[in-house]
Amino acid sequence: MDNENKQEKIVKMFDDIAPTYDKANRVLSMGVDIQWRKKACDEVYARYQKPIDLIVDVACGTGDMMGYWQKQAKKAGLKIGKLLGVDPSVGMTNVGKEKFPEFEFVISEATNIPLQDESADILSISYGIRNVVKRTEAFAEFARVVKQDGYVVVLEFTKDDKKGFLHGIKDFYMNKILPMLGGFISKNKEAYEYLPNSIEGFLTASMLQKELDDAGFTTEFVKSFSMDISTLVIARKR
Repeated sequence: MDNENKQEKIVKMFDDIAPTYDKANRVLSMGVDIQWRKKACDEVYARYQKPIDLIVDVACGTGDMMGYWQKQAKKAGLKIGKLLGVDPSVGMTNVGKEKFPEFEFVISEATNIPLQDESADILSISYGIRNVVKRTEAFAEFARVVKQDGYVVVLEFTKDDKKGFLHGIKDFYMNKILPMLGGFISKNKEAYEYLPNSIEGFLTASMLQKELDDAGFTTEFVKSFSMDISTLVIARKR
């Protein structure tokens, strides 16, 4: 399957599971992803001392990360000019528009963000970069739209080559329990079989940092969560 067809198939899959996506996500993550997202926002806000005109959330899905950008900004006493969600899935963004009517959503790929050069102070992508087939092009696009000294924030399920009892439990959950539960909630087991397979075919945390570095970013913060299931990378544009 070529890259274009592969990307189209992934987008269609997210269109199909959009109505049940939020419910499945909360059940499958047991809510712990909320803390991961808040941590990402707080770490960036502590670093970026300039006025924030624009935060862009790529592969925004139903808008959860945008909600946390707003919530954590209020806690920190910060004002954000605009929050923009970018996603190729009409189904996911339609759910997002209902949840967050105050935010702006556009239908677009991560490799073709409809923004001018150096217009975003912060760009985030949460659990979406491994679904981008042309990842190198996406990182180049991130570098184009982010201001100098602005930040890219990546939260992702990274590949983990560690062995041992705890990691065996994690693998059992990801490969057996998660597809069964996700399939039950969404009535689309194939979509939730895709998740562990996509992680296995993805990058380690250090490989992810290397690709960001090659695109023109300098990693300033890395943290792994929950037995390295999830990794947060915060990188500043050079």
